[in-house]
Amino acid sequence: MSDRADQPSGQQDTPMNPATDEANTSIPVTPGIEDADYNGAKDPFSKAFDEEQPPQSGWSSATAGPQWNANLTNNPDEGPKGRRPSSPSKAASGASGDDLLIRLSQTGQGTEHPQLTDVDPRAAHPALNLSGHVISATFTVPYSISYNPGADWELHPRRGTSALYDSLSYLASAESPWNHTLIGWTGEIELAIPKAQGSRANSSLHAHPLNQYSAPIPTGPAQKHGESNNAAPGLKISTSDRARLEKQLERDHGGRVYPVWLADTVEDDDTMTLHDQQRWRRYGEHELFTLFHYKTNEPNDGRSLRKAWADYYRMNKAFADAIMNVYKPGDVIIVHDYQLLLLPSLLRQRISTIYVGSFLHIPFPSSEYYRCLTRRKEVLEGMLGANMLGFQAYSYSRHFASCCTRVLGFESTSAGVEAFGTHVATDVFPIGINAESTIQSAFHSPEVERCIRALRDRYDGKKIIVGRDRLDSVRGVAQKLQAYEMFLERHPEWHDRVVLIQVTSPTSIGEEDDTADKTANKISDLVARINGAYGSLSFTPVQHYSQYLNKDEYFALLRIADLGLITSVRDGMNTTALEYVISQRDKHSPLIISEFSGTAGSLGSAMHINPWDLSGTADAIEAALVMSEPEKEYNHAQLYRHVRRNTVQAWTSNYLKRLLTSLTSFDQSSATPALDRTNLLTQYRASTRRLFMFDYDGTLTPIVKDPQAAIPSDRVLRTLKTLAADPANSVWIISGRDQNFLTEWMGHIPALGLSAEHGSFMRHPHTTTWLNLTETMDMQWQSRVLTVFEYYTSRTPGAFIERKKIALTWHYRQSDQEHATAMARDCQKQLEQTVGKEFDVEVMTGKANLEVRPKFVNKGEIAKQLIRDFGSERPDFVLCLGDDFTDEDMFRALNSSRLPPEHVFAVTVGASSKQTIAKWHLLEPSDVVSAVALLNGQSDAGNAGAVAVVDGVVPESRL
Repeated sequence: MSDRADQPSGQQDTPMNPATDEANTSIPVTPGIEDADYNGAKDPFSKAFDEEQPPQSGWSSATAGPQWNANLTNNPDEGPKGRRPSSPSKAASGASGDDLLIRLSQTGQGTEHPQLTDVDPRAAHPALNLSGHVISATFTVPYSISYNPGADWELHPRRGTSALYDSLSYLASAESPWNHTLIGWTGEIELAIPKAQGSRANSSLHAHPLNQYSAPIPTGPAQKHGESNNAAPGLKISTSDRARLEKQLERDHGGRVYPVWLADTVEDDDTMTLHDQQRWRRYGEHELFTLFHYKTNEPNDGRSLRKAWADYYRMNKAFADAIMNVYKPGDVIIVHDYQLLLLPSLLRQRISTIYVGSFLHIPFPSSEYYRCLTRRKEVLEGMLGANMLGFQAYSYSRHFASCCTRVLGFESTSAGVEAFGTHVATDVFPIGINAESTIQSAFHSPEVERCIRALRDRYDGKKIIVGRDRLDSVRGVAQKLQAYEMFLERHPEWHDRVVLIQVTSPTSIGEEDDTADKTANKISDLVARINGAYGSLSFTPVQHYSQYLNKDEYFALLRIADLGLITSVRDGMNTTALEYVISQRDKHSPLIISEFSGTAGSLGSAMHINPWDLSGTADAIEAALVMSEPEKEYNHAQLYRHVRRNTVQAWTSNYLKRLLTSLTSFDQSSATPALDRTNLLTQYRASTRRLFMFDYDGTLTPIVKDPQAAIPSDRVLRTLKTLAADPANSVWIISGRDQNFLTEWMGHIPALGLSAEHGSFMRHPHTTTWLNLTETMDMQWQSRVLTVFEYYTSRTPGAFIERKKIALTWHYRQSDQEHATAMARDCQKQLEQTVGKEFDVEVMTGKANLEVRPKFVNKGEIAKQLIRDFGSERPDFVLCLGDDFTDEDMFRALNSSRLPPEHVFAVTVGASSKQTIAKWHLLEPSDVVSAVALLNGQSDAGNAGAVAVVDGVVPESRL
């Protein structure tokens, strides 16, 4: 469908990719294999693996990306016994929740007959005017980068999240109907270390750490864990060097790569200085990742947290800027994972009709945990800027919808959330792996066969249990070892007949304090205790390797295993389980997986355990070791077919198809993005003639049952007084309230302009006189309206009448809403057919009220008059906020004015599902006060991000 001219054929000759250099291959750690027996040069793409890293060929082409088999079909001989459900509807019959997900996963999503969307998305969805271009935003590019001043940059394949990178490689390949651009941060840049001539291939001791806790173990006595040998504080990178890296990334990766540069300072010659590069990870890893995995941090004074939040906001803003540099109308943007949760909303603020999907690769917690997050509202609002949100498991999607309801008050269902005037879809997409590539790596490598022979010789006559985890507390390694210890205690007949090979690689997540060290020490103590109690001089029941594995050794372990054991206490996706299933194609060994892993819902034929139930896990280990061959074959056949069909290519295609279907099904033109506070502050500071117009009820104060109880808080009054004190600001309260109420609560602020009863009365700043704009009008209609209101008041317990000088209002906030709403409809109909036809008045529905007023009196006319009062020098900044339909008159007047659109901020306040002609959205009165406090320069933690973007730093006064 799309022009692929910018993606040359993979047959062209290109320079060697650094990722294919055998020097990047880890040394073998398989027992029984000597260094001299290992020939790393035979491996064209050797890559260290961790638990979430399947093999991939995704970065081996410098021009067009790898060749993929996008829609894999299974050999009938390799498939499971029995028939699959013939349709999703049949599979889903009588199922719900995770069971529904499991059944749907068995319906063969990888169809052999491609749909039109698989071939030409633009033809399948003509109404969307697609460009055929996908922009993927990921936290980092797929390389760890080292700086070589004045020369080419060194690129090393980045460990972890390779399922994601496989997906991006597929989008960039010729098998995909899309053109593709990858947007990602460069990651922490280090100075390149000259490699000694004749030096051996990289081992785990020479790996490039992702952060302070991902350095190999051990690092030696003179170096603290996590410290890098070649850290480069104050690294300066010129414009020419940045351009060189951008060219290298585009040359060395299949598809366009656009790096995001995050600098501490930028000098006059555009040279970037990098000091604390890990600052951009802190909020995501220390706050979001921790809380989303059901852990909480120790309390502190909050200053460091607010700084981390400001950096998180700045980073997401930098991604939005980078995307806008390459975006063109009709592009589809996919945002990946927890580091970029604010990005969908930031993009929506730029273009309200932009096509954005987001996928969270980690768990989403229940509302009880999520409410502990300090910036809980901002994160949810950021995510809800997407058109569709994808999750790994059904429970995560349900938790998200629940949080939107309980934290934000949004209406939600299992299908999505009503937010900012439109529908945000939510769906479940269990991620897969590149099954074909995994088969090639596991079964077509001579080195894998050599490793298998060595392992068989070493553990001859023993059952092998394999565990592969990262070194952090959520992976459940300690629980695994404790359960294994209990198994050995209960079953002495298995002593000297079973061995647990546990590989623990450094974590990619920086944990605060000494959490990682405590986890490592606990694991070491458990290993020593088990080996001391149940081992001997000739045998140790636990073989623990705390390092990265070579790819061949990794697959050799998976192939030779008699049991795969995964005991995560909380996990979004676990691709090790999927790779284990593929590797067991011939042996059919069982898989035990934690029910808390996001992958468990897709692997219904695996043995599910609760990792906290040590006794149950020990029983499962024994049951798996004695399982009959027919049962093994049957269970594995179910798992194998699922993994083969639900590949990462199918996952990518399914996600895009669902996104396009959602875009087609729901009207996106009514979406109103959250107020862009960065843009608001920037325009405010650049202006000299400013106009502010505020509604009162529902805008400055919450709606309450008794209108007389809606009095302004001290903070509201202080904020308005500070704002009005600036001589460049003209500040007005335009309310439906009467003169007495506004005078009582706002009249003591002399610089504040007041408009009562929707514009019927006005009091200009620095005066005490009220002007009546309706004094010449015939008011005989009031008695007729009053009679009707009294009739319905008598029939509606709790209703009452508010008589203003001009308007009459019938309130029913304190009544039974179902009955009162029906009465209000009848009352409105009667008034429109009688008084409305005889007099020049209109009947307006408000929030639990009906109001009758003259037609020529409305807030829109007041807005026009206030703009005219500026004379020939029109205002260069207008902020107008209101919460109900009477305020739409102001928004309409501003939209039809001749003021430049970038100078006007028409903001609706309130219900997320409301549709409005305003351009921006705030959720509640506290957000209004916060936004005005931002302009006043007052302290507000929620505004730290916007201040950091505009000022470059967050002043201590804002913390």
